Amino acid sequence: MSNLALIPSRTHWLFAPLLALTLMAASGIAQAKAAPESFADLAAELLPSVVNISTTQVVEGRSGMEMPKLPPGSPFEDFFKEFFDRNQPQERSRKATSLGSGFIISDGSYVVTNNHVIQDADEITVILHDNTRLKAELVGRDKKTDLAVLKIKPKNGKRVGVKFGDSTVSRVGDWIMAIGNPFGLGGTVTAGIISARGRDINSGPYDDFIQTDASINRGNSGGPMFNLKGEVIGINTAIFSPSGGSVGIGFAIPSSVAAPVIGQLIKHGEVKRGWLGVHIQAVTEEIAETLGLKEAAGALVANIIPGGPAEKAKIQPGDVILEFNGKKVDKMRSLPRIVADTEVGKSVPLKIWRGNKIITLKASIDALDDATEVAAKTAGDKKKGKEGSVKKLGLNLSSLTPGLREKYSLDKDAKGVVVTKVDADGPAAEKGIRPGDVIVEISQQEATGPSVIEDKVAEAEKAGRKSVLLLLEGQGGLRFVALRIGKS
Repeated sequence: MSNLALIPSRTHWLFAPLLALTLMAASGIAQAKAAPESFADLAAELLPSVVNISTTQVVEGRSGMEMPKLPPGSPFEDFFKEFFDRNQPQERSRKATSLGSGFIISDGSYVVTNNHVIQDADEITVILHDNTRLKAELVGRDKKTDLAVLKIKPKNGKRVGVKFGDSTVSRVGDWIMAIGNPFGLGGTVTAGIISARGRDINSGPYDDFIQTDASINRGNSGGPMFNLKGEVIGINTAIFSPSGGSVGIGFAIPSSVAAPVIGQLIKHGEVKRGWLGVHIQAVTEEIAETLGLKEAAGALVANIIPGGPAEKAKIQPGDVILEFNGKKVDKMRSLPRIVADTEVGKSVPLKIWRGNKIITLKASIDALDDATEVAAKTAGDKKKGKEGSVKKLGLNLSSLTPGLREKYSLDKDAKGVVVTKVDADGPAAEKGIRPGDVIVEISQQEATGPSVIEDKVAEAEKAGRKSVLLLLEGQGGLRFVALRIGKS
């Protein structure tokens, strides 16, 4: 029976909603918190800390005409040269300007914004809320998170900056307020709620955006997203918009990502990130089942970079990293952010799933270098063998031969079993496996010939497993594929 049905029929209509809410609260039904009566007091307090950013870039002019190419010693060469020198318009440089947003932090001498707001700028001007214009100096930038820090010298003494809040405790549905400089209009306040968390919009390796329905437009980039305590929990960075204007889908870098980066930029002028030296991929339901994991979580190690921290820590391909430095790796893309935030040189514990059990390893974290070689090739194996067909996977296979290496342009040191044919209606085709792909391992055992593949499939069926785990090397590099065992 509905709680509302318990309201007495003679209850006055003014008191019915109150009684209904009381009954809902008593029964534990979740209720929305009341919206703020006004954001005016909060806006008045925070507006002076939000700035407009104007950048100027000198763009070199181009000549309108080019002298025709003439044979050396042509009698027309001097004539055309004189004509073009006399009539060619002067090349003039021009200044291109752009606008964005930012906010003052610390003691009032530092300003945070997006890197793309000040990128390639020759001059940066910070415009305060009272229209005071200050020249800004670039302290540091980080392209991977699209953040930058500027330094200013306030003319009228110190200005109080805003503080960062903890974005990790913010929840979907919480009220937020954004302030920025949309379309160059100046300080503009908008409000909305957190629509989603942990968004990956493919803008960089550490995407973890907060999504909001507050109006975010061009020029809002670099501006702050506040919680109702007046703390910065995000930096407005991007919008999704077919029209170019706000459609209620804006994205902000959470303070949990931004604050450590900004701290390093102020201290060092650059960001030093941790590096583990692994290639990883997501753990799907099928992969979890083949590895004996209860849930599809963690980061599956597809490859180890030689000489890196992972190799020294004895991490192996096929391991699933479940926990890193005490932090749970709930999904694959969480690991790069956790590793990047780890202090360089620090020895940290890792919880690894290997051989149907959890083991603990320790890795000493190196510094991430943009020039670090990340590609790795498999070791060689000169063995030859027969061809074979594994119908339950939809594959025709062969051991590597010189002819197949040449046919599929395989590396001379590649080892494993090469796919020669894929059944269009089989399980392998569903996973995008193609002729020329090389099976390096099956069920974490080296694939030395087609017979090994057949044996492992039969072994998996006997154990009641529905799929087998392959380590493949193809055009995209090494990857794990959980392949369903079909009917022959």
